[in-house]
Amino acid sequence: MKNIAIIGASGYTGAQITALIENAPGLSVQGLYVSENSLDKGKALADLYPVYQQIPYVLQPLTAAAKAQIVAESDAVVLATEHAVSLELAAWFYAQGLSVFDLSGAYRFADAAQYPKWYGFEHTQPEVLAQAIYGLAEWNADKIAATRMIAVPGCYPTASLLALKPVKSLLTSTWPVINAVSGVTGAGRKAQLHTSFCEVSLTPYGVLGHRHQPEIATHLGQQVIFTPHLGNFKRGILATITAQLQPGTTTEQVAQAYSVYDDSPLVKVTHNRFPKVDDVVLTPNCHIGWKFDEASGYLVVASAIDNLMKGAASQALQCIKIHFNL
Repeated sequence: MKNIAIIGASGYTGAQITALIENAPGLSVQGLYVSENSLDKGKALADLYPVYQQIPYVLQPLTAAAKAQIVAESDAVVLATEHAVSLELAAWFYAQGLSVFDLSGAYRFADAAQYPKWYGFEHTQPEVLAQAIYGLAEWNADKIAATRMIAVPGCYPTASLLALKPVKSLLTSTWPVINAVSGVTGAGRKAQLHTSFCEVSLTPYGVLGHRHQPEIATHLGQQVIFTPHLGNFKRGILATITAQLQPGTTTEQVAQAYSVYDDSPLVKVTHNRFPKVDDVVLTPNCHIGWKFDEASGYLVVASAIDNLMKGAASQALQCIKIHFNL
């Protein structure tokens, strides 16, 4: 049995990963933690999320004593914390010998020079950053198994990369265009005017400046144009991508490229049929649909995931299972 501590457990993703680990064979929850200043400390998780009434844990403040207890009792920590908070916590727990599964963006770029521009801080942990592996589970399983520092991908990058990586060798130098819509839970649990019920309307945001664009480009190995949209639904992501393929590419070659997922139980690929958000919500699955026009050389591929599951918590669980060979 592997004991997992969850830090930042009061947010949507932290609560979701708690529920998944609580029900996963071979895993147990060591404890749930929030910052010492959190208004949620001392509350039961079920008080914040009645849907989890069967989960008995109380949110504990992350004091020095709590950190020592985590080190003594846990095999790994999951960090569902702000980027700058994860930066320091991940390095500290890594130094204590624990495996770290970080759901923030603090370790997703190997290049430390990216962080001031996209996350607003200098990366102060170069030794740990050098050990970090990008936790795109279907593509990096061997490396996830071999390292103790796993940077779980962002939600939009997960949907986009799962759709594009199979055809990377077929792409031209023309940048793929990614238009993706996410449910409001992607903005987190904190109250904000633009995510309130009466204000939400389908709209693009972060145009030509969203931090997930360089994350996608880095791990695809090619620049992309990425435009996220806020949708008026709770959870789920649908990314629709247009990409130019090499002259002479055939439909059969595209089908062969996507056959890479034939043995991936959580990824379903269909030709000439496109996914719906409702089909993946509350599941760990990714549904991909594609169509290719041989005359023009353009591929349209759509990818649907649950942003809190495959885009965060269930992918973290995949990484944990891979890492501990469960």
